[in-house]
Amino acid sequence: MTTELLVLMVLFQMKHMFADYFLQPEFMRSGRDTYLHFGRLAHAAVHATGTAIALAFVPTPLTLLAILAIGDLVIHFHIDWLKARVTDGSGLTPADAGFWRAAGVDQAAHQLTYVAILAVWATA
Repeated sequence: MTTELLVLMVLFQMKHMFADYFLQPEFMRSGRDTYLHFGRLAHAAVHATGTAIALAFVPTPLTLLAILAIGDLVIHFHIDWLKARVTDGSGLTPADAGFWRAAGVDQAAHQLTYVAILAVWATA
């Protein structure tokens, strides 16, 4: 189980890097402070797909895989929306310290999501 948890954590880190920094075109990044934003939904779906792929590398019942991937989608969608509301709503840019604090809280929230996914997976 320890090896599988470590493999999952590495896969989640790789998935997060690619989904947030390589697979996020302009339509996913702009206008994200609007709640019903198709780009943010598509971005969260990329994350959910990555979560499903990562979980497929270790023994995971299909129902659990689906629940965890959908949970990641819903949580990721809302974390990103909240960050956009804070940064865009306050007019913060990368030149502002508040922007980077919001980005740090956003990334920490995503990492804690992965800890929760791992905890659910390990106890299922």
